[in-house]
Amino acid sequence: MCSRDQDEAMQPYGLFEVLGIELEYMLVDLAGRSIRSDVATILQKDGKSVDELHFDGTAWSNELVSHVLEIKSEPPAKTVADAYPLFRRDLEGLIKDLNQRGYTLMGTGMHPFMNPREMELWPGENGPIYQTFHRIFDCTGHGWSNLQSMHLNYPFKNDEEFGRLMAAIRVLLPLLPALSASSPICENKWTGFADYRLEVYRNNAARIPSISGDVIPEPVFEMERYQEEVLGRIYEDLEPYDAEGILREEWVNARGAIARFDRNAIEIRILDTQESLCMDMAIALVVTETLRALVEERWCSYESQRKCSQEILIHHFNQSIRYSGKADLEGSYSALFGGLKKGSMHSLWQNICEELYFSSHHGLDNSVEFLLARGSFSRRIKSFLEKQSGYPLMDIPVNLGPEVLKLYSGMTSPLMEPFDA
Repeated sequence: MCSRDQDEAMQPYGLFEVLGIELEYMLVDLAGRSIRSDVATILQKDGKSVDELHFDGTAWSNELVSHVLEIKSEPPAKTVADAYPLFRRDLEGLIKDLNQRGYTLMGTGMHPFMNPREMELWPGENGPIYQTFHRIFDCTGHGWSNLQSMHLNYPFKNDEEFGRLMAAIRVLLPLLPALSASSPICENKWTGFADYRLEVYRNNAARIPSISGDVIPEPVFEMERYQEEVLGRIYEDLEPYDAEGILREEWVNARGAIARFDRNAIEIRILDTQESLCMDMAIALVVTETLRALVEERWCSYESQRKCSQEILIHHFNQSIRYSGKADLEGSYSALFGGLKKGSMHSLWQNICEELYFSSHHGLDNSVEFLLARGSFSRRIKSFLEKQSGYPLMDIPVNLGPEVLKLYSGMTSPLMEPFDA
């Protein structure tokens, strides 16, 4: 959820004129990395806990649970390179203060050993919303209380821009876990999924299936039709569980990308938060430039994007959740990006990025190069754990030992260098 200021600020902009970035971090104990439900001690104004704090170019806010803090660009930034130093400034000051209290912030898509029943709902102004979610869905599951993501918001001016942006985002979504998967460990187990956060996320609203659908958005490219067929269905299905209409808002839509007509933007929601800020910014840059190329029809036509079948997209999305960059490609899908009739998603990303320009500001191009060379954080976690244990990790759950804490104890803050196994 975003503030009214951000909603209003997004409205005048067209395609790629600005973007909004939101990053979620867990507040954890500095020594043992256990969660701490004390975000209220960060969100303080005039000695009182608040739901949001505003700074020069950024804002901090609460989330569903009291151990997660969101930091976002506000107003929207013109480029990723403009947002990067603002986030770094905030994190430097905040983490210094937290360290003095024995806390730090931890990235990645999931906490590796927390028990989700330890969570505490945020009690502030948004409390009734979270209590309603909890009553309907039971938020003590990992898909609610143990997840962190980066949301990217891209504006549109009119119905034509909405359609082009939705078509491009829809075909790109299955490739994103190949870059951003950072959550292979849950409750001290190797899960067998590179992106276990998305595996639990896609099932966390199963009681009302229309809320998340297939995660991949349906092929609906007109604003009025989207409001009627997608949002209208969700609101209708919610009504028996939420007679007061507390959740009757656009943000209840849990697809991997959702239309936010309140601020004329489409919000991508399936990117795991990374272990370091520079990796988050690298991924934001790659996603933005790839979307720009798709909208410009660099590799395929707008019509081809609109016609891409839901079945093909869902198949590739599920493959990338499990295997990340090692997931195989089908020719009909990879053709949308101009190459690789067969091969892996990681190879396709390398091909795509060879044709894109990446800003060198703040070393963003170097971060992209690292990501393409080393692969997703999940891939690097797997290499580390295999070296520590001396045995290969397969696609089945495995109980892990003290090497998990050793790995995450090295993550003193999101300002660290990228992890390299």
